[in-house]
Amino acid sequence: MKVTILGASSAIQSPTNFNSSQVVSLNDRAYLIDCGEGTQIKLRQFYPKTSRLQHIFISHLHGDHCFGLVGLISSMAMMGRTNDLHIYAHVDLETLLQPHIAYFCVELPFQVTFHAINPREHALIFEDKNLSVYTLPLKHGIPTCGFLFEEKPKERHIIREKTAFYQVPLKDLPALKAGNDWVSPSGEIVSNAQLTKPAEAPKRYAYCSDTAYYEKLIPMIESVDCLFHEATFVQKDIARAKQNNHSTAQQAAEIAKKAQVKKLIIGHFSSRYPNPQVLLEEAKAVFANSFSAREGDEISI
Repeated sequence: MKVTILGASSAIQSPTNFNSSQVVSLNDRAYLIDCGEGTQIKLRQFYPKTSRLQHIFISHLHGDHCFGLVGLISSMAMMGRTNDLHIYAHVDLETLLQPHIAYFCVELPFQVTFHAINPREHALIFEDKNLSVYTLPLKHGIPTCGFLFEEKPKERHIIREKTAFYQVPLKDLPALKAGNDWVSPSGEIVSNAQLTKPAEAPKRYAYCSDTAYYEKLIPMIESVDCLFHEATFVQKDIARAKQNNHSTAQQAAEIAKKAQVKKLIIGHFSSRYPNPQVLLEEAKAVFANSFSAREGDEISI
């Protein structure tokens, strides 16, 4: 599992810092989180394999998280895309977006399907053979949720020299990978632990933007391998953060520490801080394994 940062700013973009957007990639499949204005530019720059992108998750309906959708869909059509596209968002997005698609994206060569989600509940909203995605209710001015990406458990690894020694036939290997013992033609039971070794632990990634400090989030993200948490303000501007239902870098780090996550990525930076280093230093003072989101970064989870 990898995350590619496409943008890390809050509402106001700069020439070098676009709105928050990310690609989660796993086993040659890609999942887009949020789609602010200009996301398609950053996709071409940092993740050009858009044919692998079939699912888009929108955290909430503020423009800096969804204004880029119509342009992206239109460009996909002009580039010859035929694979269907699925968008997971608050129910109002379909009402708002469909007229624009109908007007500007005439005769799309693919289907755009909207999946209504409830941002106020923690629920499974998507799964395939590799991945499950859950909503994470957040505290913001409008219904908003983050997303928890959970890799499904992998099969156990075959120890080739052991299966060769016991002359295990190929047809029995899938059962071994699934954790079953093996019974030889003579009736001997060979334990699974002798023939296989455990797979790597499944990875878990939590994306949380936008939100005020919200401790109810902690049990839902406990011990994740990586947490992205918005850090719009520094602590001296906490009054403004509370007023706008956003978090400070210190608060993001406090959530990471209390949830005992392995790694924290902060982002969604206000344009009032030209150098995000001041936010990172504030987070690191509370949670040492903190990093600043930078456009183009590819983060292994």
